[in-house]
Amino acid sequence: MAGTVEQKLAAQGVVLPEPRAAMANYVGFVRTGNLLFVSGQVCANAEGKLTAKGKLGAGVTIEQGYAAAQSCGVNLLAQIKAALGDLDKVVRVVRLGGFINSTPDFLDGPKVMNGASDLMVAAFGDKGRHARTTVGVASLPSDAAVEVDGVFEVS
Repeated sequence: MAGTVEQKLAAQGVVLPEPRAAMANYVGFVRTGNLLFVSGQVCANAEGKLTAKGKLGAGVTIEQGYAAAQSCGVNLLAQIKAALGDLDKVVRVVRLGGFINSTPDFLDGPKVMNGASDLMVAAFGDKGRHARTTVGVASLPSDAAVEVDGVFEVS
């Protein structure tokens, strides 16, 4: 096992899956200088099955959405590991962007997005604290409940 970030994750029962292949004409990540941009990751488990499908505010609970955002975060970490070979090369989580498949009147997107944010802080400590945007959207690929992208400062 690589460095201390992966040890922290393993202690919490988090296992990184193989990163998912892009679903269209894009790549999973792009590095430019000391920034790593990771494409949006849907809430799929290691087998590729969505952990939450459908809309928040219409069948998907905040708790299910939180867990879905957390699984998006795990998939972000898998992409980072593929890009860098070692999560300890993350200097800082700069920004996360959350997309919540929700009804127009659903107002708790930030509570859902905390699933990904809390994971980053658990993995990286203070370096995991980040800027964030959370938006409700009309739909996501494969009817995923949540999708998260991120920007990371790396060494």
